[in-house]
Amino acid sequence: MDTKRKNKDFNPNNCGVTHFLNKVGGKWKVLIIYAISLNCNRFSSLQRGIPTISKQMLVNQLRELEADGIIERTIFPEIPPRVEYKVTAYGLSLMPLIRVIEEWGRADMLGGSGIDDDLQ
Repeated sequence: MDTKRKNKDFNPNNCGVTHFLNKVGGKWKVLIIYAISLNCNRFSSLQRGIPTISKQMLVNQLRELEADGIIERTIFPEIPPRVEYKVTAYGLSLMPLIRVIEEWGRADMLGGSGIDDDLQ
């Protein structure tokens, strides 16, 4: 079954933010990349790490991330087959952004705005 994303190439103004969101936007992709970067690299461990994601949604998001070159999938020829995911060098370029998002989220949960007063 060949499924195409609706908005993958939608970028009428050639906007960098739109391009970024086409790659990793949505509710799950950043969480999946973050989890894999923390060695949560098997399908079952990703399901446990992100318990509110459905199995089908996880499969779809992993396929899209793989198709975009952000993660890679390795199948080990064992019985039963073992599959592991890893963030590619291209995907690692997103980690500084994900760390900033994490820091902002932690600060906000503690009651801070997460934004320096100098920037306001």
